[in-house]
Amino acid sequence: MSTLNDTSSIHSISQHDSVKLDMRDALTTPHSNPINPFAFTPDQLAALQDPKNIDLLHTYGGLDGVAKGLHANVHTGLDPHTTIDSNITLLDITNNKQQIKDSSLTVTKEEEDTIAIIDPQHTGPYAKRSNVFGANVLPPVKGKNLFQLMWLAFNDKTLILLAVAAAVSLAVGLYEDIAQPEYDEQGNKIAGVKWVEGVAIIVAILIVVLVGSVNDFQKEKQFRKLNAKKDDRVVKGTREGKTVQISVYDIQVGEVLYLEPGDIVAADGVFIEGHNVRCDESAATGESDAVRKQSFESCYALVHQDQEQEKKSDFLSVPNNDRPSSSISIASSSDETIKKPKKDVHKSYPDPFIISGSKVLEGNCTYLVTGVGVNSYYGRTLMALRTDNETTPLQEKLNGLASMIAKLGSASGLLMLIVLLIRYFVNWKYHGIPVATEIVQEIMEILIVVVTVVVVAVPEGLPLAVTLALAYATQRMLKDNNLVRVLAACETMGNATTICSDKTGTLTQNKMTVVAGTLGSSFRFIQDPPSDRVDLYDITTMSETVPAPIIRLLSQGIAINSTAFEAPDENGTIQFVGNKTETALLQFTKNMGSENFEQLRTAWSTEQVFPFSSERKAMATVIRIPHPTKTGEFIYRAHVKGASEILVENCGHILTLNASKYTDIQHDYDVKTRPLTDQDVTRVGKIIQSYATRSLRTIGIAYRDFESWPPKGGHASTLGSETEVPYDDLIQDKGLVLLGIVGIEDPLRPGVKEAVVACQGAGVFIRMVTGDNVVTAKSIAKQCGIYTPGGIVMEGPVFRNLPPNEMDAILPRLQVLARSSPEDKQILVGRLRELGDIVAVTGDGTNDGPALKMADVGFSMGIAGTEVAKEASSIILMDDNFSSIVRAVMWGRCVNDAVKKFLEFQLTVNVTAVLLTFVSAVVSDQQSSVLTAVQLLWVNLIMDTFAALALATDPPTEELLDRAPEPRSSPLITFKMWKMIIGQAIFQIVVTIVLLYSDILHYEAEDPILKTIVFNTFVFCQIFNEINCRRIDSKLNCIIVNFGGSAFQVVPIDGVGWAISICIGVLALPVGVIVRLIPDEAFAWIFFFSPSARQRYLGGVNTNTQVYVAGDERISYGQSYEPKKTEQIEYVEESAPQYTEKRGAPPDWSDSQDNFEEQNQDTVLSSGSLEQR
Repeated sequence: MSTLNDTSSIHSISQHDSVKLDMRDALTTPHSNPINPFAFTPDQLAALQDPKNIDLLHTYGGLDGVAKGLHANVHTGLDPHTTIDSNITLLDITNNKQQIKDSSLTVTKEEEDTIAIIDPQHTGPYAKRSNVFGANVLPPVKGKNLFQLMWLAFNDKTLILLAVAAAVSLAVGLYEDIAQPEYDEQGNKIAGVKWVEGVAIIVAILIVVLVGSVNDFQKEKQFRKLNAKKDDRVVKGTREGKTVQISVYDIQVGEVLYLEPGDIVAADGVFIEGHNVRCDESAATGESDAVRKQSFESCYALVHQDQEQEKKSDFLSVPNNDRPSSSISIASSSDETIKKPKKDVHKSYPDPFIISGSKVLEGNCTYLVTGVGVNSYYGRTLMALRTDNETTPLQEKLNGLASMIAKLGSASGLLMLIVLLIRYFVNWKYHGIPVATEIVQEIMEILIVVVTVVVVAVPEGLPLAVTLALAYATQRMLKDNNLVRVLAACETMGNATTICSDKTGTLTQNKMTVVAGTLGSSFRFIQDPPSDRVDLYDITTMSETVPAPIIRLLSQGIAINSTAFEAPDENGTIQFVGNKTETALLQFTKNMGSENFEQLRTAWSTEQVFPFSSERKAMATVIRIPHPTKTGEFIYRAHVKGASEILVENCGHILTLNASKYTDIQHDYDVKTRPLTDQDVTRVGKIIQSYATRSLRTIGIAYRDFESWPPKGGHASTLGSETEVPYDDLIQDKGLVLLGIVGIEDPLRPGVKEAVVACQGAGVFIRMVTGDNVVTAKSIAKQCGIYTPGGIVMEGPVFRNLPPNEMDAILPRLQVLARSSPEDKQILVGRLRELGDIVAVTGDGTNDGPALKMADVGFSMGIAGTEVAKEASSIILMDDNFSSIVRAVMWGRCVNDAVKKFLEFQLTVNVTAVLLTFVSAVVSDQQSSVLTAVQLLWVNLIMDTFAALALATDPPTEELLDRAPEPRSSPLITFKMWKMIIGQAIFQIVVTIVLLYSDILHYEAEDPILKTIVFNTFVFCQIFNEINCRRIDSKLNCIIVNFGGSAFQVVPIDGVGWAISICIGVLALPVGVIVRLIPDEAFAWIFFFSPSARQRYLGGVNTNTQVYVAGDERISYGQSYEPKKTEQIEYVEESAPQYTEKRGAPPDWSDSQDNFEEQNQDTVLSSGSLEQR
């Protein structure tokens, strides 16, 4: 144990960087808080991680001291039934009491703050822990209250200008009504109503502000709920000595948690035990290299051993008076220092600290939680990085469009102001100069109308519409098992052109069961064998027919070489939880009547674990067992399982079940083997293919015994207490012994076939990208409808090595990529995006992260996916079901359609209102518009709020899948939309001007009844213009017209007036039909000088096709391509259809399944594939 002194600074694990550790007095001073029964405060535990402080951990008594100080047990975990009756202090746990300060001598400010912070607000079995150390949740972001949102909404410049004008109008109106009363012919005083308009405008402004802020408040509330759901997940831990699943929100300080490859660490802690653990801490520390994790004892010994070596190396240096005597100087260089080769090992230096937010790259371990929530490393980082919700590309597009429209509206308002003021002042020449109050009142009226026109022209509803649509869609998508993590993905998914889907769990149910298998090369067993097949044995009776040593060895290998465990489900039924392949194998051994898997796991010590890797397609576990015949010696047995055909290649021996060889069994695991012959390889290869053609997933099981560990002549490396042996040493010289092959059934999910057909009908091309062998992949793809006539099946090793031109040539017909690695998936996604595709990808593994990030939309598996995959994805499939992806496509299109419907509706109202107001105000002798300020604000309220709410909440329909996706370059406002906008605007302006100035209704142009009819007609035109989307209740308008009076500047109208308004409004429907019937090509002359714009707006119509080519190009192979049965990969480039070919009509898929193979499927295999043997 090292002694602390003034000349030797205590250093962290990264001591070579000369980082001084945090050893404030408060960290080694026992707290004096009677409410805290633990030895630590949150600040003392946080100091272990930031920076990593192994000497402080030693002062705390190491892992055992920390566990004791937290009233925790590193073996059995927390127990909710245990009550903490006694307090414990640092003096009770420390390894060096000299370093512990006397708490009675000083009470630090930090400790006072800590005492003040502790608030017994938590309840439940772990209330004391939560009250002291907090919960593993971050405090909610302090949102803006309703009044703050109203103030922000009111801060709009145009609304402020309008409010000022309304206030002036109100003041002048009050002055006139009070100081200059008017009298009728009989001399009676007329009630003053000139103040009403100012009040009405102010009330209308308040309503607009209130409605907008309430919508914003509801939106923020919805997104907070969504974020809480997004961050929730379960982790594996130990409580009461049992393995359980715990929500990350329920993690307590003192928990014992498990870590596996792909996990994202949920809380800070200290390593307990494990194997080959490496973590990526770049998200937390910025250090890109993988950091090894080992026990505290080995790390502490390694640190101080290295410090001793550095001290000894000082004796080789020439004395230097300028150099400090501290050991920090070891890292510095001097011209007088004798240069000695020194290995810079600080980047791979092991440590026992588990940092929250880091990713587990490999290995398995358990760790003791020391920091949660805001007291954890990642929690403090997140608190500092909290940001507002991101805007989506569609929102940004609409914001830009709204800004452009606002500028045009402002320009028209300015022009209107200039024209009206000129007319007003010119009229003085003919009517004389009015009194001052009248001048102010009339100018205010002009200004109010002008400002109102600008308010109406500014489409505030556009961002509101897309926000409401996204908020509604994300909430409803959650019910469809799509948890949206990135809002942009919601809208992007609607225009996806291709989906690269996993097989297991996505297209299949992920409910795996061992239904067939072969031990050795000849003992075949299946589930429920037919009575006439005496060569096939029933799985349930295997223990009666197979020699006991084989059953024991098989059970040992499956139990040891897995991490699944038993836990109760929602109904309380005990079942296996974990990787579905492992749960199927464990259930298989359980059905054979094998010994309990937990007893097998704890019977022998584990030397090394090789977690499953997509590169090697296998996993292995090495255990140390007593030698069966040599007392005091050990055998090191490596159990291996993985992809069957790859495992067979690495085997040199095979299990034999010859009964005569089992007459003399020397020990419980005395299995007999023989050399693996070429005939055996051929036979096993045919067995694998036979299982694969039945859509079974094949898993190989093998083992190998070593006399020593690490193996002699191997390539082991040692650091600290951990020795690592590369996986290649296990399979070297084909040293594995093949025990057998099992076939695991994973049936298709219900509805997958229909979902695939729906996607193909929607112009979305589906590819299966799987790690399974090519035969299984082809069989499943054929069942799903993914593998169709003209398609190509290829293995990953072939695909990744293709030159770019050949890869581009086969991509249009590549339907299945088998035996693929995550790198293959990444290459595929990258190339498709370069060709113009909008790509959606599913992934569940840690190594799928880059592909998920690269894709336009990444789908991770909510059940089978690792935390790294979920972190990299845009949407989490809560049920791992492909059909949920189809729902995401529908919702994406629904969002885009909702925004376009609203855009079309609002622009029609904008254009009509602005032009009508401008024309009527300029023509009027009093410079008054037929639509007053209050009326315009009312219409603005309807279209900005009610219409946005109505149009944004339409649910998706199946018809959305009857069209092809839109390309990236498609305009936000399509030509058909422009037709409808302009057509409806012309119709509405014409009918209102005819009503106003043609004397058709025999009213004067300034008659209030006529103006009321025009306003009513205008409103009904908008209602019927929107009726195709969602009807707006017109009762509100009835109330305004009949009872609005002076406030809205209308008068009650009779039945004839209502009939005229409604009939003209209804005409908006046939006008819309007529506009739609006008062919787009009739307006081609508009784009005479811009061919690119013509192509963008009037380009070819997308057709629904079944076979995808590239980008926006699709083709029918049934009409224009005849694949050859013997086609080889060399000829693909010239025979595949070119990207420039025009799209054909959908092919007639009337071919029967019988001639499916004759139409050709090209399957390109790697050299190692069993199908080529």
